Amino acid sequence: MSKVMNTTQDPFYFILTGIPGFEAYHIWISIPCCCLYIISIMGNTTILTVIRTEPSLVQPMYLFLCMLALTDLGLTLSTLPTAMQLLWFNKQKISFEGCFAQCFFLHAFSFMESSVLLAMSFDRYMAICRPLHYATILNNSVVGRMGLAILCRCVLAVLPSLFLLKRLPFCRSHLLSHSYCLHQDMIRLVCADIRVNNWYAFAVVLLIIVMDPLLIVLSYTLILKSILGTASRAERLRALNNCLSHMLAVLVLYVPMVGVSITHRFSKRAPPLVHVIMANIYLLAPPVMNPIIYSVKTKQIRQGIFHLISQRSRHLR
Repeated sequence: MSKVMNTTQDPFYFILTGIPGFEAYHIWISIPCCCLYIISIMGNTTILTVIRTEPSLVQPMYLFLCMLALTDLGLTLSTLPTAMQLLWFNKQKISFEGCFAQCFFLHAFSFMESSVLLAMSFDRYMAICRPLHYATILNNSVVGRMGLAILCRCVLAVLPSLFLLKRLPFCRSHLLSHSYCLHQDMIRLVCADIRVNNWYAFAVVLLIIVMDPLLIVLSYTLILKSILGTASRAERLRALNNCLSHMLAVLVLYVPMVGVSITHRFSKRAPPLVHVIMANIYLLAPPVMNPIIYSVKTKQIRQGIFHLISQRSRHLR
């Protein structure tokens, strides 16, 4: 099979794929997709605006929620351009550099989502199990350093895999399976030994995709143990209600992630449509659902939204 080197003078590009078998209906499919993107952008922007304008919400819990909203916005804006161009204009080509840039942001924000949820589980553990030390250990300065550590962790996890991939030759067949660029999709098109890439990807999966949910489960095991040790039933319900939003956000991220993994591992003979739908649910569900969950289940956020709406309505009069 002939190869295309990344250093060739000819412009190298990848070809994106829409929804197999439904190419004629892309313009209709774009309507619900566009609505989901709008909900995600407006919802996460509203969460950020409420926390920024309400002085009472400048607390560790809501600062972590800010990080989650920023991550969800980044994830949404990473997939929006290519998905909408493909559905609206059938524009399938994406340049080599553009594909690598999208791949970087997509995976970095996906890892950040997991890392922020892990930090939020630590916040809930400290608030419930160590309430007397909560204010001294988790102050705003510590939260800022944790956010910087999360950013560095995710960027440093993604960059080496892209450098390892960029040095390899790609085959003439450069058709991707989705409407965006994923590392696991791009590496299938390489015409060279990819053992180093696979080992590095395996290490990243262990350190982030596996370790983060395990630590989240550990934190909630300790939280439940502490809650069950309290005497009052009302205190138990209040503590569980404080954690409910975060638990739902964890499920929204990891249930589709497990579904995508199972589909790729054990359903290789499944129609391409199944893989495309699962991948889109994995990338769209958290940015769309998280602002809804926190707006409905968190009283302070809900009150902040009503206050923001009332302020805007007074300005319009």
